[in-house]
Amino acid sequence: MGTLPERKDIPPWVKVPEDLRDPEVFQVQTRLLEAMFGPQGSRIPYIEQVSKAMLELKVLESSDLTEVVVYGNYLYKLRTKWMLQSLAEWHRQRQERGMLRLEEAMNALELGPWTQ
Repeated sequence: MGTLPERKDIPPWVKVPEDLRDPEVFQVQTRLLEAMFGPQGSRIPYIEQVSKAMLELKVLESSDLTEVVVYGNYLYKLRTKWMLQSLAEWHRQRQERGMLRLEEAMNALELGPWTQ
């Protein structure tokens, strides 16, 4: 069954204890979390309310990953997991595209051999 979450402020839409069993768990790169959840997780309450799920974040030691645990009704937690994984992938690709553009711009600025 696993352990119950440590949170004391369980949202009213989460039924205790049945919705706290068998959470959906996945890992996200820690650097993407601020883009997803806002500074200091400011968007987490809104995401929980809209998705009718409860989120818990656990930073994994010796890794650049954070474990996201989703509690709630079976369909809500699956939908929330899918949405958050999709959002993390979108942010990852967006950052990757930005790095590629930066690399292209830096290469374009390099002076050719004719300017020596």
